[in-house]
Amino acid sequence: MSDTSQNYILSQNTRDLTLQKIRTLEKQNVLLQQSLREQQTQSAASAEDLFLELLEVGDALEALLEYLENNPNPSSEFFQRLPKNVGAVHRKFLSVIAKRQVSPIELEETQPDFNLCRVVEREVRTDLPDQTITKIVRQGFRCGEKILRPTEVVVSKAE
Repeated sequence: MSDTSQNYILSQNTRDLTLQKIRTLEKQNVLLQQSLREQQTQSAASAEDLFLELLEVGDALEALLEYLENNPNPSSEFFQRLPKNVGAVHRKFLSVIAKRQVSPIELEETQPDFNLCRVVEREVRTDLPDQTITKIVRQGFRCGEKILRPTEVVVSKAE
């Protein structure tokens, strides 16, 4: 049988440096674990805040639906107020996402910027130059500089 164990002789200085590095690594490990727990706690709290705000948006939609269910023949006054009420819910939603640095993409040009837009349809138009945005079908959003969802547009097409 061969003896696979080997003995290494370390100088006292090398041994002390190695132990010091191990202690430093252990301290860093504890600090990293503590930092991770704090980040997880903050992330959970942030998610809870987001969900509570989205629930407010949901509550407003639910109240509108409940009203419609309980009043199958709404008054003309209700229909006059409907755009204002839906607009308020939409503004609340935009406010909730804006707090998280999510914002609608604002198109500055009449020609699509393919970094920000996706053409979903083309329509024949003789009154506009080719590739002119004629309609926004679906609003795009960004988070900081990252595009979450491109703006979906209809563009003109020459015959």
